[in-house]
Amino acid sequence: MFSVQGRGASGKTEDAQVGQDEEFGLKPMNCPGHCLLFAEKIASYRDLPVRYADFSALHRNEISGALTGLTRVRRFHQDDAHIFCRPDQILAEIKSTLQFVGMVYDTFGLGPYKLLLSTRPKDHFIGTVDEWDRAESQLTDALNSSGREWAINEGDGAFYGPKIDIILKDANGKEHQTATIQLDFQLPQRFDLRYSASPQELEFPSASIPDASLDPTHRRPVIIHRAIYGSLERFMALLIEHYAGKYPFWLSPRPAIILSLNSDPQLLDYVSHIQSVLSGVHSSSPTNDLSSSKPEPQPLSTTHLPIDIDTSNRSLAKKIAEARLKKYNHIIVVGAREMASQSLRLQFANHPNEAAAVLALQDTLARLQKARLASVLRWI
Repeated sequence: MFSVQGRGASGKTEDAQVGQDEEFGLKPMNCPGHCLLFAEKIASYRDLPVRYADFSALHRNEISGALTGLTRVRRFHQDDAHIFCRPDQILAEIKSTLQFVGMVYDTFGLGPYKLLLSTRPKDHFIGTVDEWDRAESQLTDALNSSGREWAINEGDGAFYGPKIDIILKDANGKEHQTATIQLDFQLPQRFDLRYSASPQELEFPSASIPDASLDPTHRRPVIIHRAIYGSLERFMALLIEHYAGKYPFWLSPRPAIILSLNSDPQLLDYVSHIQSVLSGVHSSSPTNDLSSSKPEPQPLSTTHLPIDIDTSNRSLAKKIAEARLKKYNHIIVVGAREMASQSLRLQFANHPNEAAAVLALQDTLARLQKARLASVLRWI
């Protein structure tokens, strides 16, 4: 992965690569940078766990034949995080991360997904067998307590530690790795990471990772590499295929569109007013002079919805057909009758046979905001 003193983790001579002796390069991973951040000062056992998260761009020199759409690219973004913890905190952190994965994937409606425990490779691994056995045992305990089915992927662990991979299938049934949880005892040694030991660790040395090169009052932390989405580009590709344009309301780029029955100027003013209220941009009253009304500053907590409008001269039937083709979640129809009663007609695009509901503007706003937050509020 990364060697502070040399080019390769194994220490063996490697084939020369273009640009390997350049002073600058494209970042392939965040681990070394996070290790250097942790090493800035010697942490106390009370400070752990320390968690660093990083969404910056990463680069992998994939061969051209392996590149596939968004699922495998040379430059990607990853919700990368590294948790520096004590050995006695590993189980709790792994459990918490598995719960985090479940919450995110259930919210997005993705699944079922597979959990795979990748164990020690037969060759080309670093660290002792005892360290690997201890790490695999803790990951096994966390998986057993997760309540989800999992399987062992024998010998497919990273060279620096075992890992848990989350596997999703695309629309064609091909499997893709998304989330990953990796346990690492090696990078802390290579970067000489340490923390001030607790009284219990000083009294019972077996409770922590032994290292003769350390001061007796210090111990090595353990690193947990964590990515929930994995590659954001790959996750987005799987999400797009999964929903095929019919996104849930809270996720949809086209949650609603307002259709006018005609091009009457007063009706168009009312349509513009509805759009501003439902979108959360501002809530001024309808006026004949739209240029005279300035949107007032809104707090960051205000809920914003991207509401589109169609005030063209086409027939209502054609407007509705196009809105359904574009996969809008809600279709709002406004005419002279709705303008007079300060209401609107709301129809679910996915349920064309249901009669449209006539609602007051504020009732519609509350209904849309509640629908958008529904998937999130159930986890609070």
